[in-house]
Amino acid sequence: MFRRKVKAEARGFDRERKEPVVRCSICTGEQVAGFLEKGTSHFEDVMLIRGEDDLKKFCEMYGITEEPRRIY
Repeated sequence: MFRRKVKAEARGFDRERKEPVVRCSICTGEQVAGFLEKGTSHFEDVMLIRGEDDLKKFCEMYGITEEPRRIY
C-alpha cells in the first residue's frame, strides 16, 4: 500500500556490450529508458520516463554522463 522511497544507488552495466538509450513511441509518445545490446539489438527496459526528472534519475542510477540516444 505505501511505497518506501529507495535511494538511487549507482548500478553498473556492461559498457562494451550495452548502450543506454530511450525508446520512444511515435504513436503514443511513451518513453522507456533502458539498454540496447550492441550485438543483437535486444532492448532491455528499465524504467518509464514521464519527464526530465525521470531521465535524470535513470542517468544517476547507472552513472551515465552523456544524454542517452533516442530510438524510435
